[in-house]
Amino acid sequence: MSQRPFELDPLFRSVTTLTGVGPRIGKLMEKLIGGPKVLDLLFHAPIDFIDRRLTCLISDAPSGRIITTEVKVEKHLPNTRKSLPYRIKCSDDSGYIMLVFFHAKKDWIEKLLPLGKSVIISGKIEYFQGQPQMLHPDITNPSERKTLEIVEAIYPLTAGITNKVMRKAQMSAIKYIPILPEWIDEAHKKREDWLDWHICLKSIHNPTSEDDLEPTSHIRSRLAYDELLANQLTLALMRNRQRKINGRSFKQSAVLRNKIERKLPFNLTRAQKRSLYEIDHDMGQKERMLRLLQGDVGSGKTIVAVMAMMNAVENGSQAAIMAPTEILARQHAKSIKPWLNAAGVRFVTLTGRDKGKTRELILKQIKDGTAQFIIGTHAIFQDNVKYKDLGIAVIDEQHRFGVHQRLELSNKSKGTDILVMTATPIPRTLALTAYGDMEVSKLDEKPAGRKPIETLLLSKEKMDSIIDGIKRKISEGIRVYWVCPLVEESELMDLAAAEERYDILKATFGDRIGLVHGRMKPSDKDDIMNKFANGDLDVLVATTVIEVGVNVPKASIMVIEHAERFGLSQLHQLRGRVGRGSEKSYCFLIYSPPLGETARERLSIMRDTENGFIIAEKDLELRGSGDIMGTKQSGITDFKIADLSAHSDLLAAARDDAKLIISRDPKLESKRGSALKTLLYLFERDQAIKYFRSG
Repeated sequence: MSQRPFELDPLFRSVTTLTGVGPRIGKLMEKLIGGPKVLDLLFHAPIDFIDRRLTCLISDAPSGRIITTEVKVEKHLPNTRKSLPYRIKCSDDSGYIMLVFFHAKKDWIEKLLPLGKSVIISGKIEYFQGQPQMLHPDITNPSERKTLEIVEAIYPLTAGITNKVMRKAQMSAIKYIPILPEWIDEAHKKREDWLDWHICLKSIHNPTSEDDLEPTSHIRSRLAYDELLANQLTLALMRNRQRKINGRSFKQSAVLRNKIERKLPFNLTRAQKRSLYEIDHDMGQKERMLRLLQGDVGSGKTIVAVMAMMNAVENGSQAAIMAPTEILARQHAKSIKPWLNAAGVRFVTLTGRDKGKTRELILKQIKDGTAQFIIGTHAIFQDNVKYKDLGIAVIDEQHRFGVHQRLELSNKSKGTDILVMTATPIPRTLALTAYGDMEVSKLDEKPAGRKPIETLLLSKEKMDSIIDGIKRKISEGIRVYWVCPLVEESELMDLAAAEERYDILKATFGDRIGLVHGRMKPSDKDDIMNKFANGDLDVLVATTVIEVGVNVPKASIMVIEHAERFGLSQLHQLRGRVGRGSEKSYCFLIYSPPLGETARERLSIMRDTENGFIIAEKDLELRGSGDIMGTKQSGITDFKIADLSAHSDLLAAARDDAKLIISRDPKLESKRGSALKTLLYLFERDQAIKYFRSG
């Protein structure tokens, strides 16, 4: 049962309790702000503001500025044609101004601006043929002048929500902000000259200068620090708890490992040997292992993981490896099988597709220990899967497998060692926020014999010659991935774009072309992927990054349409699908001109380097943290206020602070500790609190 402090309750109410937010607006708002709560709304910060505080006479009105002034309505000049605007001539003691309305109804305007009436107008001044005019001004009565003479925050919006609705909801939400106990160290707060949390949260919605909108402003820095501290404290609490839970010490013996190594057609790289040494060291300790193995696409993570898993198997325990999709799980089974056979290790594969008697048999073998090595999807960690003795769990490429899942997994068996693998090189700051509870090993070199992939930037106007070139390559036995444009947030539009490209290419390649997309049944998807892998198809058209996880050494051309719409990390991931065989590989990045400056820089980086770690740092720099891993397909913490590209120094400070807190007050029992618990509840890190309650 959650024991959230009562003073936080108002922030956890639904946004539909706010003024002007009914069920329809509430639904739209929830999607926009990333949650249904008042707190989610308060963390939805403005991106601009309109300053209506300048008041002056018409004759003094500066061009391009917003002014608020009192005028008298002199004359209506209705539009003679629909395409023309409706104009109203107004005046003050110093001169005339024209108010301009497009698509306005005559009776509405006459009611709003009756002849001879004095009104307050507010809007941007423009000059037309020397005459000042104001387009679609805000209008009110002189008695309500104060309601216009303000600074109005401008928010990111979505269809169906106007800034007026958003502003009204925010003003209503601000009333719910409680005064909370201070969780930041007083000396630190004084040094930074930060205000209290509740003052900052109110102030963020009332910017009065450009500086207030900057992530590095005093107000935003304080709120970002709170968020980063909650993140780092959660990870520090977890790490502390993990250290207390006894793991087990696996003695080193290389009998099985040597059998596998003799089977390998290659030698391990220096980076692979170094990472194995680090993993072996962890597995030899009494504390349980929690390690991240970071390696670029094609750097050889799987063999390192399998070698590490032999430590557990040789000591009589079980080892399990989990892939994010069924295709990848079966692919792992295929590539790992010869190694396990060479070592004489019994293994099973378990995915959601295994049903009935087959599934029962697999579950029995896992429970009684007959299965020494288990390969599968998240199905292998479901509640009904019981292990005889799980010594090590390896999680492959599962960004969605976040902090909480790692903890649940560690409860599967006593002191299970955990190794998380990712092929997405993660910038240091991101690694600290997502995997700060883990040690890190890096595979920063490619196995010998891997040929570089030639990356070419081509305008879509050259599409015909690209297709002709591909036709020639296919006649030489080469296979091709063709990834279709990413359409903002719309799977259906992604699909439409892919189907259209598929139809066009089908005219050239006939039945030797397949299409995979996110809306297909997993079995149908597998079927097409297998046909491509087996050589029954020459071209595979795909909609998303996820679908293309299969290892096809014969595929040596990657075409990415509308490459300018993808992030650097996604482009790099896609490119890594080729270059796995002996053939020279190519990646064609097709773009639609004209290219913006950032898009041009992104594509140039892709052309100039294959180093995923350089690419990841650049991606963070260019796109900011919220978007770095295409947040939809990553469990990287999605921050509301903090921006890792701007706040890396705050992250480092929060990390140090969290370490100090845990060393002095591991159960958060002091006065500051109690305030920090409130902070954890505020950012919904209640899990962390449960963990140290349960010991």
